[in-house]
Amino acid sequence: MRVLAPNLALGNPVLAKHANIVPHCADVFEKLVREAGAPEGAWTNLFISTDQVADLIADERVQGVALTGSERAGSAVAEQAGKHLKKSTLELGGNDVFVVLDDADLDEAVRQGVQARLSNCGQVCTAAKRFILHEKIADRFISQFSAALSSVTLGDPLDEKTTLGPLSSSDARDRLVKQVDEAVAHGAQLVTGGKAVAGVGCYYQPTLLTGITPDNPAYYQEFFGPVAQVYVVGDDQAAIALANDSHYGLGGSVWTRDIARGRKLASAIETGMVFINSQSDTSAELPFGGVKRSGYGRELSDLGIKEFANQKLVVVAG
Repeated sequence: MRVLAPNLALGNPVLAKHANIVPHCADVFEKLVREAGAPEGAWTNLFISTDQVADLIADERVQGVALTGSERAGSAVAEQAGKHLKKSTLELGGNDVFVVLDDADLDEAVRQGVQARLSNCGQVCTAAKRFILHEKIADRFISQFSAALSSVTLGDPLDEKTTLGPLSSSDARDRLVKQVDEAVAHGAQLVTGGKAVAGVGCYYQPTLLTGITPDNPAYYQEFFGPVAQVYVVGDDQAAIALANDSHYGLGGSVWTRDIARGRKLASAIETGMVFINSQSDTSAELPFGGVKRSGYGRELSDLGIKEFANQKLVVVAG
């Protein structure tokens, strides 16, 4: 919808190559678009292999390409689009920070921090993944945060009592298992969780890791699941330095009662979006996108609708 809406308004038809694990969702979406009254051809699903995407981008009828996906997929798509001089936008991974300063509303930061890490089982590009805590409140935050993680209810996402559903696939779960095991093998400490859940469904325990150093592979990795990394810093400058020591730059949040202090930190953090006293969010009127390996271009707002518009200057003399 984030791609369709602005392009439909511009008159651009959209061809969509969905992720291989969601063909039914793609089919339902196309039917809903037609049911809503969009003209024939406004949205067309392409049930094709990944190998066929390059030929599709090369087709002269295709004018641009927008990708939501992994860094690896983004690199391949950008290469092909650039080869054929076609506009592209990339919405890729993230390793967003959740910075909690010493004057923050701790209870609210913990409450929203848990939501920001566990929403959709942590499978959100703008999910809070690296929790950077001021040393004065670190112990209290970790105690409350780990207790909240341990109290979640795993189960069927359609059950209202469930607070944590499964990962999207067995591959996603196995990748997370490997990442956490590797992090611990390189010196990270497990505060809570750290195991896949046996039985039906691809579930993983809510997990909290501390003691991650720059030489640990986990330091620069995105954990696409319910795994939180916690770091402790002594001051604002250390928080900024740690936040920016990342290959990604999508979103993030800063928690403080001093809004001027929060704005200063937000301005210094190298990401496309920062929220003060709120977890990262998205709305149609707010531009969405990142920097570094999180991609380029913007979705939503006036910036999003301009991405695939040809802006022309016409001058009438005299």
